[in-house]
Amino acid sequence: TLRKWVSLSSFLSDAAVQQLQPESGEICAFAEVLPVAAGRHTRDRAEQHLPPFDRGCRSYAEGLARLPQVRPRPGTEIRFTELPQQLYPDGATPEEITRHSMDLSYALETVLSRRYASQPLELLAELQFAFICFLIGNVYDAFEHWKRLLNLLCRSEDAIGKYQDLYINLISVLYHQLSEIPADFFVDIISQDNFLTSTLQVFFSCTCSAAVDGTLRKKAEKFKAHLTKKFKWDFEAEPDDCAPVVVELPEGVQVD
Repeated sequence: TLRKWVSLSSFLSDAAVQQLQPESGEICAFAEVLPVAAGRHTRDRAEQHLPPFDRGCRSYAEGLARLPQVRPRPGTEIRFTELPQQLYPDGATPEEITRHSMDLSYALETVLSRRYASQPLELLAELQFAFICFLIGNVYDAFEHWKRLLNLLCRSEDAIGKYQDLYINLISVLYHQLSEIPADFFVDIISQDNFLTSTLQVFFSCTCSAAVDGTLRKKAEKFKAHLTKKFKWDFEAEPDDCAPVVVELPEGVQVD
């Protein structure tokens, strides 16, 4: 319906769409790719020291290595903001590396400075664009970007206190997005770990801080209660990475 579409695209402007969409103007569920190097003919593979196609693989690793290297066709990639691989500044001390790896505010500030320095709220347009591309276009890369961007936002404790308007609106964006997907969608098939509950659990713990404005804190509490009631998600359980670890000491070693 029109109302649902408006709620899912509330921050998307024509300018934001033009900035994010591929240069080709078309979004495809499966990326168009080109080979990095020629490899269709025997002589091509010989020049690259690759075995012929008709020779069987002796291992899974060899099979992966023999797959052709490809790159996206120019102009077909969605132009998402590149998220930093390094979460801390150059020259950071071990203590600073640990701090920036737990609180991702430095990485978030890096993202904002690249494209949204003058208007941080426009980052929510990118979050909505990624979600819509996945929901309607079945673009898996867009879903992965949405997850990474959401993880960055939810684990930036200092930024939550600094950009309170951004986070108040983030809750509204998530409220409408999560209405479109089943409760078990984010559960990892292998580990049974729910990406969203673990990510939001960190976010809700950050919004309890005294540095957080009362309006944001109350909205986060209401959103948490809504998710608990609707999806039966448990945000009170202690995360696995925070649970106490039992260490077996070597024989003969005692603790004073």
